[in-house]
Amino acid sequence: MDAAITDAFTNIITLAESTFEQVEYVTDFTPKRAILRLQAKYDVYRIFVTELFSDELRKYRYYILRGDWVEAGFDNEPDPRAIRLKYGQIGAEHAGEHVPHLHQNNKTLLSLTNEITFAAFVDWLKINIQLH
Repeated sequence: MDAAITDAFTNIITLAESTFEQVEYVTDFTPKRAILRLQAKYDVYRIFVTELFSDELRKYRYYILRGDWVEAGFDNEPDPRAIRLKYGQIGAEHAGEHVPHLHQNNKTLLSLTNEITFAAFVDWLKINIQLH
C-alpha cells in the first residue's frame, strides 16, 4: 500500500490519541486496499472511525454516539437519501455514487457536506458537541 496512506492513518491515530480517551484501533492492509478502524471515548460519547482506501477511492465514516443514539455521523457512502437530496431523484446514473453527507438526530436528519478529513471532523466535534 502507498506510504501516503500509512502516513494518513498515523496522523489520524495521533490526533485521536491527543483528543480522545481509550483509543483502540486496527489496520488491515492488502495490495488493493487499506482500512483503519478506530474507536474511542469523548466524555459521554463513543467515537467510531473507519477510513478505507480502495479502488482509487477514499471512503470514510466518522460517527459520534451517545449510548445507541447517533449524535452525528459523517460519511460518503452511496446513501439513497443523500443521492436524492443532491440530485432530486435516484436514478441509475447516480447509483453507487459516493456522496458526502452528515447524519444527525439519530439519523433522522441528513444534510449534504463537502468531503471532510478526520481533522475537520475533530474540529466540527469540538465546536458542535457539548461536553457534560
